Amino acid sequence: MSSFKDLGLNQEMLKAVKAEGYSEPTPIQAQAIPLVLEGRDVLGCAQTGTGKTAAFALPIIQKLSKAQARKGRRPIRALILTPTRELAAQIDDCFAAFGRTAGVYRTAVFGGVSQGRQVDALRRGVDVLVATPGRLLDLISQGFIDLGSLEIFVLDEADRMLDMGFIHDVRRVAKLLPDRRQTLLFSATMPGDIRSLADNLLDNPASVSVSPPCSTVDLIQQSVYYVEKADKGALLSSLMSKPEFGRALIFTRTKHGADKVAKMLSRGNVKAEAIHGNKTQNARQNALDSFKRGRSQALVATDIASRGIDIDSVTHVINFDLPNEPESYIHRIGRTGRAGASGVAISFCAADERPYLKDIERLIKKSIRREDDNPFASTVAEAPAAVATPSRARYGGGTRGGVRYASASSNRRGRSGVR
Repeated sequence: MSSFKDLGLNQEMLKAVKAEGYSEPTPIQAQAIPLVLEGRDVLGCAQTGTGKTAAFALPIIQKLSKAQARKGRRPIRALILTPTRELAAQIDDCFAAFGRTAGVYRTAVFGGVSQGRQVDALRRGVDVLVATPGRLLDLISQGFIDLGSLEIFVLDEADRMLDMGFIHDVRRVAKLLPDRRQTLLFSATMPGDIRSLADNLLDNPASVSVSPPCSTVDLIQQSVYYVEKADKGALLSSLMSKPEFGRALIFTRTKHGADKVAKMLSRGNVKAEAIHGNKTQNARQNALDSFKRGRSQALVATDIASRGIDIDSVTHVINFDLPNEPESYIHRIGRTGRAGASGVAISFCAADERPYLKDIERLIKKSIRREDDNPFASTVAEAPAAVATPSRARYGGGTRGGVRYASASSNRRGRSGVR
């Protein structure tokens, strides 16, 4: 196995790596760092949690510190474009940690907060700018950002940019960049639109991939509970009361659902907070900090917020609602089983979510284990795959193997259950 020293990092970067507690490079770091140092464009396929932020942060810091900017106001020399506020803040923290003694100045700009402090930092001059598309374009239009001296452009989480409708903004930003630059594009998946974007942005790129696109982490134990919608809340409370449930990240399909689940858990003496796009930036950051520091046991999130959650000690991911896009399942469960640790991913599947489960299993090329130890078991477990909508899901009550399952009345309650 290679060491960081083998990758071409200088002594200053090696000290920074050691100070942050890293001993060996991850596969994406081992592949990407030498290429970035050589000045190659890179097309990287890697899921969040594989160490890809350090894979571009370390060589960028080394390159910028080696060739310091000319005297006077510092021009922006590296731009990292990322889809969410939380991810922008975490990438900025990564540059701050690794570049603490390198003399490389950096800041992050994103929406949801006043732009005053961000503008002040830009006026003082920065070498590295981490940004979300909307705030970046706003500050460019106001004349606070000039990308004319840019040397390195990083597009992170490109597939999520596509999912969130930011590709048009990405293309607008790309038109403002110098033709002579180094470009790095990272994405967890490589759909056709992302490959087309890569063709336009990258010049003869080197491709790096640490796992097949959309593959799941082998260390994650995956299982599914078949349950009526109205019983999801009770099932979640039952699971969270078990001692093996340490720090759980819970996903809902809607913002309203995230708030309701967090309140329900809190009423049951499980400290929980919600994070989604309607929360202010300060509220989202406070919720993340509380979860990271162990003050809350559960964090309830929507998919849009999930990409900014980079926490090593998440023991369980729970899909309270199955995602309607199977790729989102990959991103969700990747929040656990990180840094070589094992993890558990649990999904709740109601009658109308059965087609989503089929799509997920088709994507990951395996069947997810059915959880039989289920006090709220639903007959959807025995239903044919064609059962797809609540209008077709009418089941009688009864028992199976000594376990009670819900009746049609509980199915009707599902429309007003916890979501």
